[in-house]
Amino acid sequence: MSETSLPSVIALSPVEQPPDTTVQLPGSKSITNRALLCAALAEGTSTLTGVLFADDTRAMLGAIAALGAQVTVDEAGATVTVRGTDPRTATGPVSVFANQSGTTARFLLPALALRPARGVLDGDAQLRARPFGPQVEALRTLGARVEEPAEAGRLPLAVTGPVHGGRVPLPGHLSSQFLSGLLMAGPLMRDGLAVELTSALVSVPYVTMTAAVMAAFGVPADGLGVAPGRYRATEYAIEPDASAASYFLAAAAITGGRITVAGLGTGSLQGDVRFADVLERMGARVSRGADGITVTGGGPLRGVDVDMADISDTAQTLAAVAVHADGPTRVRGIGFIRKKETDRLAAVVTELRRAGIDAEEHEDGFTIRPGRPAPTRFDTYGDHRMAMSLSLLSLRSPGIEIDNPRCVAKTYPDFFADLSRATARA
Repeated sequence: MSETSLPSVIALSPVEQPPDTTVQLPGSKSITNRALLCAALAEGTSTLTGVLFADDTRAMLGAIAALGAQVTVDEAGATVTVRGTDPRTATGPVSVFANQSGTTARFLLPALALRPARGVLDGDAQLRARPFGPQVEALRTLGARVEEPAEAGRLPLAVTGPVHGGRVPLPGHLSSQFLSGLLMAGPLMRDGLAVELTSALVSVPYVTMTAAVMAAFGVPADGLGVAPGRYRATEYAIEPDASAASYFLAAAAITGGRITVAGLGTGSLQGDVRFADVLERMGARVSRGADGITVTGGGPLRGVDVDMADISDTAQTLAAVAVHADGPTRVRGIGFIRKKETDRLAAVVTELRRAGIDAEEHEDGFTIRPGRPAPTRFDTYGDHRMAMSLSLLSLRSPGIEIDNPRCVAKTYPDFFADLSRATARA
């Protein structure tokens, strides 16, 4: 059942027997949006394969077209060709609407600041509620003029460049997206870019990913700085989404089944593959190879105490697994996810309590104590990760419903159909 055919509420049923299957997942959202922007800033025509087509990546496709890139899309073949442009030669104003996509907005704002013409960046109400202040101040330091017509540090924003580049301070504790966006624009700044972090960086693997994608397009970056240069067009294959993989690996652990995610191997750029390490600590068996990763459940799951600062997009997935453990699970280091699509700490604790689970919210995370979920209609708060993670509670418990399941279109439109196929009776 694809996103376009989903009802306003979806009722889910427990599995009849443990799954034993291999799944093919869509491309990584995080890599797709980085590769699209690098291709848009490159000289020549790039071909991207394995592209994810979802709301967030469509927002980026629209954004790079607004920058002046020529884009050709083949959704059936999961392929996009991009003829790049040099934003420093722009002469007219432009407007970009990022919908709900934080990566699109925070990657595009520095790219807009490369232009010597006015660019306006906006998004829907959910994105307007998310902070942009650190990036705004950094761009001002680098030479851009930024207008904040509504609330300071919030969309909509209007930026006029060009930025000259150089050295700039930036806090790291709110979001790694601020740094990634600046880094990707950095080589087109006259003086390059050197970032001085004023607080500890969260989600470090995402910055490592940014540097790897930049390098694939011919620009070396060390994670905190980049020299002046220009991206080169290339052919680039996008690997499956590791955040999406977490739901299927978790499903194997919860049901005692075996699920392999194909194409997500030991060479993955994505930090979220380390979610499998947490499942292994809980007692699941994990097999990692060059071409895939397999989780096998079957034994009792143990509660764990784990810092998820580097894999925070899988924290809600772990909350669903923790319900089925034999002791409490404490998750730490993720206070910054309160500023995501919703306050993810408050939301997941509220919804688990709604189902009768003993869940406790902390400043930097949560504690989940195991229990059997009561029949519940879960609120998703318009957050795709709430919908996908809470759906895992249906695998062993009847009466689970998900309100507004269509929100999964943000990153994974076919999630419910794929989950149903993966967990169906063989």
